[in-house]
Amino acid sequence: MEREKLSLIDSRYISMSVWTDPRRLVELAGQSLLKDEALAIAALELLPRELFPPLFMAAFDGRHSQTLKAMVQTWPFTCLPLGVLMKGQQLHLETFKAVLDGLDVLLAQEVRPRRGKLQMLDLRKNSHQDFWTVWSGNRASLYSFPEPEAAQLMTKKRKVDGLSTEAEQPFIPIEVLVDLSLKEGACDELFSYLIEKVKRKKNVLHLCCKKLKIFAMPLQNIKMILKMVQLDSIEDLEVTCTWKLPTLAKFSHYLGQMINLRRLILSHIHVSSYISPEKEEQYIAQFTSQFLSLQCLQALYVDSLFFLRGRLDQLLRHVMNPLETLSITNCRLFKRCDSSVPKPQRQSAKCPESKWGHTDRYKSRAPQALLERASATLQDLDFDECGIIDDQLLVLLPSLSHCSQLTTLSFCGNPISLSALQSLLQHLIGLSNLTHVLYPVPLESYEDVHGTLHLGRLAYLHARLRELLCELGRPSMVWLSANPCPHCGDRTLYDPEPILCPCFMPN
Repeated sequence: MEREKLSLIDSRYISMSVWTDPRRLVELAGQSLLKDEALAIAALELLPRELFPPLFMAAFDGRHSQTLKAMVQTWPFTCLPLGVLMKGQQLHLETFKAVLDGLDVLLAQEVRPRRGKLQMLDLRKNSHQDFWTVWSGNRASLYSFPEPEAAQLMTKKRKVDGLSTEAEQPFIPIEVLVDLSLKEGACDELFSYLIEKVKRKKNVLHLCCKKLKIFAMPLQNIKMILKMVQLDSIEDLEVTCTWKLPTLAKFSHYLGQMINLRRLILSHIHVSSYISPEKEEQYIAQFTSQFLSLQCLQALYVDSLFFLRGRLDQLLRHVMNPLETLSITNCRLFKRCDSSVPKPQRQSAKCPESKWGHTDRYKSRAPQALLERASATLQDLDFDECGIIDDQLLVLLPSLSHCSQLTTLSFCGNPISLSALQSLLQHLIGLSNLTHVLYPVPLESYEDVHGTLHLGRLAYLHARLRELLCELGRPSMVWLSANPCPHCGDRTLYDPEPILCPCFMPN
């Protein structure tokens, strides 16, 4: 009977002109099927594999919920990249529910259906665009179909693990892949429905997330969502919250489980004034020890972690994997041994709180030790606003000069003299991959201790650095000085004339 139904469908479009554009034939066939949804569902078991994507797109656009639900169960590819179809439109809740309800039916079956090969529902909106454009008539042949890359990798892994995806095999959990941005009011009805599905079927429906951003949201809500996520799927994490140290310590339990994390951005964590020094040490140790589990970490961005003042080495010594990118801003790199040392006579306007004199002595070797460990892999290095003075910069130079893969270096906002900059240039000149250096305005460029900048003096000093670059055979290496705009705080660059921020631009 099913073959007779499919034959009837075939006759509706095969009888058309044989020279008709094949893509047009597919479009007409889909429209014909969807006019009778019951017939379309009955035909899915016999429908050619290459007709599934165009039919799914037509059913999705036309909100044919029952057809979508049935197509999920018989989807003949390992990945269904639904997120691309959701991009740029307000998704109808019932349409989204139909897809998840189709997963429900699929997951309830003990044995995988003969045709159904679905292993991943990809809800990311910026991935697998080619999957659908092949069938939109824009490019590629009608019968050439690529599997999404994520599904290919997942299938290879399962084959290595000895798990077959052929018919009549025990069911493998289905992964739902999302990018999450957690902030107050961000959990809409669609996401809430998805979370409820995962909560009820956590053993067979795995919520995976490669990119996770956490902004302003109560920690209790964050923990509730993270309990639903396969934490080892997270590769990119950004935490931009005004948390206190105890909150970070509670979150660190989840951080340590993100064993495949490759990129971490962490900023603005404040010291708690109401806890004892002993408790503070316990919280810091609880957080920093998690980095021992992050064996895949390649890029670390740390900004304004005020509780690490004088304890940065405690974090850095737990970073075990050689990094490609290291950015540490507004954090002290060295410990001071003598708090009575007077302020330097000159200092950058960007570091008015610096209390480190040129006669300071410092006992932490964490910065140079980390540079030595990452010297073979480090490509981008950022030490902005770290209170680095001349003597401390000179301590870093031997380790810095061995970072053979370094391409960019930035250390703005540190009170550095022209002499120290010249020493830096001498050490960096042999790094053939280094193309850009963003350095602070030298102390000699200021007219007074209040940070008044003398642009003519700065232009002269910049010109001297350019002459040195030419003499050393590296005229193409770009050195730019930077200083914050007094109005908005954004960087103003000098090369040697000011490249001003918008505050100085005419209306």
